Amino acid sequence: MLTNEEPQTAPPPPREIPLLVAAELQDHLMTAANDLERLQRLLDDACEALIGGFHGAAQQLGDVIDDGRHELSPQLQETLQTLYKTVTALQFQDMATQLICHTNRRLRSCADQIARDAMGEDPDGEAVVDEGPLKPNPVTQDEMDAGSVELF
Repeated sequence: MLTNEEPQTAPPPPREIPLLVAAELQDHLMTAANDLERLQRLLDDACEALIGGFHGAAQQLGDVIDDGRHELSPQLQETLQTLYKTVTALQFQDMATQLICHTNRRLRSCADQIARDAMGEDPDGEAVVDEGPLKPNPVTQDEMDAGSVELF
């Protein structure tokens, strides 16, 4: 009996990555993840210093305003507003932190998957691979305006 159905073919077997190539790729991924962690620490330190400086300057200007003995010139009032806007602009740290953490989790998950797939079963038990982030991008904006940060 003839049918119009095409014969079923088995999917091709998965390609195997040579162990040395997999180990090198995993090493590069882990190095990138470690670099992201260092970048996060640098970013945290720099932003903490910047925010502290801006808040200190704004507080000093605020003290002069609250003193009541001095009337602030329009230029000094504008300077105070500029300081407040600058502190608001430092919200980029929140977005940068989210992106760095997201990318770091993705890199580590890929490195774990490569290790598991290339090296096979672990004699101590099944290799544990943390799932990468489910969302493709934790931050949905690419510019900064006051009050425009969207957190996931």
